[in-house]
Amino acid sequence: MTTAISVQNLQHRFGEFTALHQIDLDIAAGEFIVLLGPSGCGKTTLLSILGGFLTPTSGRVLFGERDMTQVSPKDRPTTTMFQDYALFPHMTLTQNVGFGLRMRGQNHATRNAKALEMLDMVGLAAKATTRPHELSGGQRQRVALARALAVEPEVLLLDEPLGALDLKLRRQMQDELKAIQRRLGTTFVHVTHDQEEAMAVADRIVVMNQGRIEDIGAPQDIYLRPASLFSAQFMGEINLIPASPSAQGLQTPLGPLAVPAPAGEATLCIRPENLGLAGQIALGEARLTDVAFFGTHYRCHFTPTAAPDLSLIAHLPQAGHPPIGSLHPLFASHASLLPEKATP
Repeated sequence: MTTAISVQNLQHRFGEFTALHQIDLDIAAGEFIVLLGPSGCGKTTLLSILGGFLTPTSGRVLFGERDMTQVSPKDRPTTTMFQDYALFPHMTLTQNVGFGLRMRGQNHATRNAKALEMLDMVGLAAKATTRPHELSGGQRQRVALARALAVEPEVLLLDEPLGALDLKLRRQMQDELKAIQRRLGTTFVHVTHDQEEAMAVADRIVVMNQGRIEDIGAPQDIYLRPASLFSAQFMGEINLIPASPSAQGLQTPLGPLAVPAPAGEATLCIRPENLGLAGQIALGEARLTDVAFFGTHYRCHFTPTAAPDLSLIAHLPQAGHPPIGSLHPLFASHASLLPEKATP
């Protein structure tokens, strides 16, 4: 069983500080939503309100047609999984996973059967009788997930659940988390500050900044067509070039460019993978000043001849790069124009 969520005109203050400003957000039943943003942007506050750990200063939270704004955590159809897995060290994995069912009064046989089913789902049925200290970090994370899902919540809330894992294991768990969510169809609301993690698991990403929603959309839309400059910068590395309308078209520090001019002051946004030695938009001559190998590409710094104070970053293919210090015509294969006051 799963449910839709509607957040309506939500505001929350801590004393004189406003953590959330008039948040409106609709989450479909069975959707995997990621709340993404820097520390202090309000994403964990919003998650805590969804879980009932905080009561908003104003506004409403609906699960389906049910108003949950004033309902305590124990009476909500939610489970929260934190970065600290908080497994009981003296209990076996079966006992850990079945703990929530025990608190709900289920008998020993029923809860053990459910616990084993959940452990099998996360690939740990063979370790059912072991204890948490005998497991790796990734295995403990799986046990915490199994425990959260054993009580069959309508909504699973995840607060930085993969933050303590190393890069390789984190990527593996991203794949497994998404696969489990698809299998169960439970509504997942996941908080992270990791852009790659957000893109790996989300159906939609909610980009937050200073207690407001900056952007909402599918990962590819947020990355390729951001709604604001903040969203463009937070969703990965990007080159930002000031631009304004002129008689010649788009006027920039690089000179006039063959790009439709904006109505007013704007910023030309170019992802590093769309910048290189070939493309549709000519940016003028630039000197290669630095190179680093990143496995999938070379990360190259170029200084345009027309704007020596501007540094542009390009991702060039593994096949190689020109000599450092050499001059080359620079091109963009794709670019976006965002007005200075862009809003979603």
